[in-house]
Amino acid sequence: MNQYCVGIDVGGTSVKCGIFTYNGVLLDKWEVLTRKAEQGKYILPDVAEELKKHLAEKTIAYEDVAGIGIGVPGPVEPDGHVPVAVNLGWKDIYPAKIMRELMGGKIPCAVGNDANVAALGELWQGGGRGFSDMLMVTLGTGVGGGLILHGKIVTGAHGAGAEIGHIHVRDVEGERCACGGMGCLEQVASATGIVKEAERFLRMFRDPSSLRIYGKALTAKIVCEAAKEGDILASTSLECSMRYLGIVLAQVSMIADPEIFVIGGGVSRAGDFLLQIIKKHYEEHTPILNKKAELMLAKLGNDAGIYGCAKLMLDKE
Repeated sequence: MNQYCVGIDVGGTSVKCGIFTYNGVLLDKWEVLTRKAEQGKYILPDVAEELKKHLAEKTIAYEDVAGIGIGVPGPVEPDGHVPVAVNLGWKDIYPAKIMRELMGGKIPCAVGNDANVAALGELWQGGGRGFSDMLMVTLGTGVGGGLILHGKIVTGAHGAGAEIGHIHVRDVEGERCACGGMGCLEQVASATGIVKEAERFLRMFRDPSSLRIYGKALTAKIVCEAAKEGDILASTSLECSMRYLGIVLAQVSMIADPEIFVIGGGVSRAGDFLLQIIKKHYEEHTPILNKKAELMLAKLGNDAGIYGCAKLMLDKE
């Protein structure tokens, strides 16, 4: 009987790996440096070699592993094809097929988008535990989204399901988003976007603010902390950023009607203070709903991806 599963969360700097029991207990975790040379061809072989060592150390036989789930930062088509993962140098690749071959063809493998599998992890063992319909929002360098309905990841026909960071929210925008569009949610509500909004407010208004002393060292954390402490300009700026997020969550409710929104990523460390701002704008833009989705903080932190990758394999059992 298969007793274990493996989660592999491939990131641009490192690959997070974990071995889990069937009921979600994390037995072992480690990281592998992401070698992106030569279009990332060393990434999966490096991971496979480390995985073999860790399985041997735990005396876990291949036949006792239900499978290996892999999360990648890019779109994943239904057949496991990853057309591009810019941060890794990958193009036209089938990561699950390659990993299975590297493990001697003895362990089943599956692949999913990193934001989607992080959402699955939070649903399984984190902030969404006990629910079946959830949108996870990751507020980091960008804005990621992972939609789970009836306990299953919604990827969409082209692998772009729940890409909420690239929903258009603002017509007046002077720069292009990394996706090529303009006025995306990511440009105002990500960690980077929060800083840019604050800098815009600093230019527009002459009001005194603790933010003015930081210059190029300004961060989203500093903006959130200043807002908590009552800095008017920081509060107004953050309110503007989170208003757009609240509007997008309202739009998601009108389409998917999840039970819960789980907010994660580095910006979420601002805690309940941040949630209350988002919640205010979400509720304002959902007057038709008598029962509204709850807003919760993510609980698994950087481990959400490996949990979700492991669960990806258990769901295929």
